Amino acid sequence: MKILCAYNANVDALYSITGEEVSAMLASADGADVMGKITTPTGVINSISDFLAGLLFCMKEGTGAEWLIHEPEVFKRLKDQFIHRSKLRMGGNMGIMANVLSEMGAELVVPNVVNPTERQLSFFSKKAIYIPGSDSCSTEAIYEDDEPIHFVFDFKKGEHVEFGYLSFTVPRENRFIATYDIMNMSLLVNPLFEKYAIQHAGEMDGMLISGFHMMLDTYPDGSTFVDKLNKVLEQLQMWGSMNTNLPMHVEFGHFTNKDMALHVFSKLSPLVSSIGMNEDELAMLNSVHEVNAAKILQMDIFSILEAVKRSLLASGLRKMIVHTREYVFSMSRQTDLDVESQLEAMSFGVTCAGIFASTGHLYDRNKLWSISSVLKESEFGRTQVDRFIEATKAVRFGRGAAGIYDGRQVCILPTLLSDNPVSTVGLGDTVTASMFLRELELRQK
Repeated sequence: MKILCAYNANVDALYSITGEEVSAMLASADGADVMGKITTPTGVINSISDFLAGLLFCMKEGTGAEWLIHEPEVFKRLKDQFIHRSKLRMGGNMGIMANVLSEMGAELVVPNVVNPTERQLSFFSKKAIYIPGSDSCSTEAIYEDDEPIHFVFDFKKGEHVEFGYLSFTVPRENRFIATYDIMNMSLLVNPLFEKYAIQHAGEMDGMLISGFHMMLDTYPDGSTFVDKLNKVLEQLQMWGSMNTNLPMHVEFGHFTNKDMALHVFSKLSPLVSSIGMNEDELAMLNSVHEVNAAKILQMDIFSILEAVKRSLLASGLRKMIVHTREYVFSMSRQTDLDVESQLEAMSFGVTCAGIFASTGHLYDRNKLWSISSVLKESEFGRTQVDRFIEATKAVRFGRGAAGIYDGRQVCILPTLLSDNPVSTVGLGDTVTASMFLRELELRQK
């Protein structure tokens, strides 16, 4: 399979933060300011108080989020404090998905890398990736401001935070991401990638797209996210016109601005084959589907069924995939799909993600099934599958099920979980990329 990937790749600085460290940081911060911001999260980082409030909110709720840093001085402080203690690796939805595709057997993977540096290039898979422009990478600015670095703060279930009247234990593992990255925030394209895509679009088997959630409302040059998005829409239309059989999948991402999320969703839906997201991101589209957000966040299968159905109906989107911690779910307007192939692709995706969570590595697919034997199936996910079967008379296929809901094809499969995950970062991207690759393979059989 030959696959184009755009738009966002960066370097992730992973740091496993403890409750004790957070409590110590709170002691040296403006506690009152932080407490106020936990109650009403800002969604952006303009100060260290904003950063701590976002981190605390995610730890307290056991949820994940990505907040954009708007002030360079805050980024510098985080860099000074954490970069030397962090584990550096590939980051960005697109960068992670490109590596998964390469490691899992794609023939050729071509990612957009806006400003290749030696360090960033070192984190790409060496198996099937070709990066237009990599032979002219910058060696002058390898470690400094030109390199996009995102701080990913992993936290574990059971960590305890104590500060003043604030006292809680983290209910489940997750991560908080603090990002400062103007190139990816602008959805910039390396001209050499764009040239390659134009020349070779007709030869490609698929395209994975992500990074829209990183856009800003307004930019220093006076442009807006609408301007950035319109340019992307023109590119997608052009590439699609060159290959009318090119499946395009969008990984949605965590938006901090609901209006932006709604605009992006509505504009992309008619152009692409499918859109994937987690339950947090689906809940953010509440004004589209009008389903109770709390029930969606609880991963109630009937709430997600209804929310996705209404979203498809309102947008014209052909297919939506929702990947939660407990199960993976897809709904399509087409009812004549090969559901066994869809479930096989989903099984491949959750297996890759489960192994990556437990080991921090991607393995040759021949080893996947033997390694996955140490993982356990999500009990909650299995319960939701059983509820779906009982309510819709769906047919069970192995661990999953497929059926029709209000005239739409539905497939659902429990995830595979690790008791002690090495990292929660990139699991949704791993599911998405490996599913997409396997679907392309099965489609060509």
